[in-house]
Amino acid sequence: MKFPTKLHLANLPTPIQQVEYKNTKFLIKRDDYTGSEFSGNKIRKLEYLLVDAKRKKAGTIFTCGGEQSNHCRATVLAASKLGIKTKLFLWGKKRKHATGNLLISNIMDVETEFLTLKQYKNVNSIMAKQSDLRKASNEKVYIIPTGGSNAQGVWGYINFVEEISKQPEFKKSKGILCANGSGGTIAGILLGFAIKGIRKKIFGVNVIGDAKEMIGVINSIVEECLYTYKLKVKADYSLLELMDGYSNEGYKRTSPEKVCLIKDFARQTGIILDPTYTGKAFYAYNEIFLGKNKRNNILFIHTGGLFGIFAKSKLFFDN
Repeated sequence: MKFPTKLHLANLPTPIQQVEYKNTKFLIKRDDYTGSEFSGNKIRKLEYLLVDAKRKKAGTIFTCGGEQSNHCRATVLAASKLGIKTKLFLWGKKRKHATGNLLISNIMDVETEFLTLKQYKNVNSIMAKQSDLRKASNEKVYIIPTGGSNAQGVWGYINFVEEISKQPEFKKSKGILCANGSGGTIAGILLGFAIKGIRKKIFGVNVIGDAKEMIGVINSIVEECLYTYKLKVKADYSLLELMDGYSNEGYKRTSPEKVCLIKDFARQTGIILDPTYTGKAFYAYNEIFLGKNKRNNILFIHTGGLFGIFAKSKLFFDN
């Protein structure tokens, strides 16, 4: 099928590598290799979103996330590369000594508005109202939702499925497992599987929200994409298993057990997982698929997030 136009910002395709941990060999898709500054899954979505922003001659991007948002960091850098300004709406507070993703945003001198959790629950409305004010002054604003998860952004992971379908290692697997945050990555994989006729299991480890809430979010993104692009396919939700219970400490926190796992995995493999997304997803993967007499034919997706680990450096000294 014909894909929408996109930019070429990420280093693609990313490799699938065989890794051994706990005497078990398994496969890991290195989407943390999409680029040093852009590192992670967000840039795949932004390739489709920012080409749309350029087409609409936007002068400013509005987007949002937590104060250590990988998506916001990638948006600021990618938009800057295109000569487009960004304003961030972040759930958190201004830091005297910023670290991680927030430090990079500060280096880029991006306009930032910090919101309380209560305010952030209405972030889409806040962005829309401020966009209307700027439009009144003839400034063209393009709004990107949390995680870049909408009808345009989801093509990043429809294209991801096109990519892995050509990689021999994926053909040997029985399914994939990845972190689930804003729902766009899972939605894209579901649609990609439907388009390619792939019937493999999709495990999504929820890092924010529960399965009941997230299935509604994912379905909304899928339906928006189907309607917008008039796709004649149907997502098969029987392939999807959303997993709760691996982020009970909350989205912004990381339990000591997960910190220890991240450190041990790094020491044995040389691969660093982030404490917000991939560390929690791998905690689930480790419990379910690794170790003696366990299944090891599920492809683990490393969706990046390296910079976020610096914001939690104290945890790695304390454990």
